[in-house]
Amino acid sequence: MLIIVRHGRTAANAKGLLQGRVDNPLDSQGLQQAERIKGALGSVDVVISSPLQRAIQTAEPLGLPYRVDERWIELDYGEWDEKPVSEITKEQWTRWRNDSTFAPPGGESLDGLDRRVGEACEELLPEAEDLNIAIFTHVSPIKSAVSWVLGAEKQISWSLNVGQAQITRIAIRQGRPVLVSFNETWHLSGS
Repeated sequence: MLIIVRHGRTAANAKGLLQGRVDNPLDSQGLQQAERIKGALGSVDVVISSPLQRAIQTAEPLGLPYRVDERWIELDYGEWDEKPVSEITKEQWTRWRNDSTFAPPGGESLDGLDRRVGEACEELLPEAEDLNIAIFTHVSPIKSAVSWVLGAEKQISWSLNVGQAQITRIAIRQGRPVLVSFNETWHLSGS
């Protein structure tokens, strides 16, 4: 099974900023969320993380060795990093939402994101049929992975809400991915 976890909260998340590749640490609430995730995952055999510290910090409470896979890094927002959506021009934001080949200035397109995340998921299929693989990542790669498992069009990502410190589970049955749960947040009650 692929157990895909969004990192805990950062100060940039709390301010509503696009974070992208900026390497922000978890804030105090994010550290608490990471502890709560540990108890919600169940048995984990393999841990994979984005290279960004907020994902690694979310994985660390498991106390298991992890490997970093660059393909699980957040979307590169380029010049939009650490900006609120309100500072993006309406024309650029509309194009971004309607054209999966469009990239923010200096950033990455949704097509590029889907290619790298799809490749990472496909590579894990054989291993995930027998092992529980926890992947600590970010909102955009999670949306891309859900789109991959559903075989849905790329623009579905705009209809998906991925909560902070959420868990999504994808089972592998006879070599095929099956979405078991999406956006689990029950473990965060009281945080």
